[in-house]
Amino acid sequence: MTAVDGRFDTALLRQAFGCFPSGVTAFCGVRDGSPEGMAASSFTTVSLDPPLVSVCVANTSSTWPKLAALQRLGLSVLADEHAPVARSLASKSADRFQGVDWTATESGAVFVHGATLWLECAPFKRIEAGDHEIVVLQITALAMYPDVSPIVFHRSGFRELLPGA
Repeated sequence: MTAVDGRFDTALLRQAFGCFPSGVTAFCGVRDGSPEGMAASSFTTVSLDPPLVSVCVANTSSTWPKLAALQRLGLSVLADEHAPVARSLASKSADRFQGVDWTATESGAVFVHGATLWLECAPFKRIEAGDHEIVVLQITALAMYPDVSPIVFHRSGFRELLPGA
C-alpha cells in the first residue's frame, strides 16, 4: 500500500505509524493530592547531556494541561504484564488509577510498580508540532529494572517481546 503527494488521511497515517513498534509509558504526577496521568507510546530518548527524554501529547488531551503545571513528573516504562494498566491510563474514565499499583515520590512524581524503568523528570521545553505538543523533560532521578521485559505497542495492540533465540 502506498500514498504519494500528501494524498492520505489520518486513518492511513495511523495504519502507517502502527508499523513502527514503540514502548508504552505511564506519564504521571500528583495533583491536588491525587494521582493524575496518562499512557503515552510516543516516548523517546533525546539527549545524554543534559539527560533529556520526550513525550508527544495530543492537543486534545484533557490530562496534559493538568500535568503541565506540575514541577515533577514520573515516567514509567511499562512491563509486559501492564496492558490493563496502559488501557486504564489511556481511558476517559474518572479513576484511571483504579487497580493500578503505584507509588509517589515526595516531589510528586508517580510511578507504576513493576515497570522496567522509572524516570523522575522536570519539564524542560514544550514544542508545538501539528496536532501534538512535544514535551521535553529533564531526568532528575531514575531507577531501572533491566530484567523486567517491556510491553510494546504495535499495529494498534500491545505485544510482548520474545526472548532471543
